[in-house]
Amino acid sequence: MDLINHEALSRCIRDAVRAELQEHFRAGTSQPPQDERLLSKQELSEELGVSLVTLTDWMKKGLPFLRLHKRVYFKMSEVLAIMQQKTKN
Repeated sequence: MDLINHEALSRCIRDAVRAELQEHFRAGTSQPPQDERLLSKQELSEELGVSLVTLTDWMKKGLPFLRLHKRVYFKMSEVLAIMQQKTKN
């Protein structure tokens, strides 16, 4: 005994996915914001104009970072947020 027709379910899923995709592209969120890109330690140190030693010291003091395998990355939005928070205090 089928509770729902296979074609009806398929059509319902297709319509829902189509509606979500249309909303996604209408909102213009096809690319992440520039601040959401991941930066390596080298890229962030160049971006902020500080040495790698200074950046490592900041990491020890709580600068948020992501570790993927043996590499370290930073979200620019998180770095900017923590820097703004520190300057307010």
